[in-house]
Amino acid sequence: MNTHSPAHAADIEAIHRVVATVEHSQQHKDPDEFLALFHQDAVWTTSGGKVLVGLGAISDFTREVLPADDWDVKVSYEVVHVLLIRPDVAAVKVRQLYLAPGDTSEGSPLYVMSKQDDGRWLLTACQNTAVASG
Repeated sequence: MNTHSPAHAADIEAIHRVVATVEHSQQHKDPDEFLALFHQDAVWTTSGGKVLVGLGAISDFTREVLPADDWDVKVSYEVVHVLLIRPDVAAVKVRQLYLAPGDTSEGSPLYVMSKQDDGRWLLTACQNTAVASG
């Protein structure tokens, strides 16, 4: 595939928008916005290693944890690399920073996304990995 094609550029832009929406949903503790990004059959592994299979399990966990989280931090998500495995499947490496007064922690998620028939990119298989400090 030509990496400079308009279709390729549009897909990369759409993938970046998904990651930006993840960031927005986390900053605003909005489970509905976050959950709208997932494929029905998605698999999500939390930074603590909990494996959630299917949108129902991801939803239950997110609705319990996200709004209840009492963090007073700014979270940012930066797309580090996008590998289009096929025209409808991408592996997306993300740098995740939690910035609190006097404290910063980092995550290194990997999102496998799939492009739907309607053109939307959805989170399909994700691993959220904490980065050890030091």
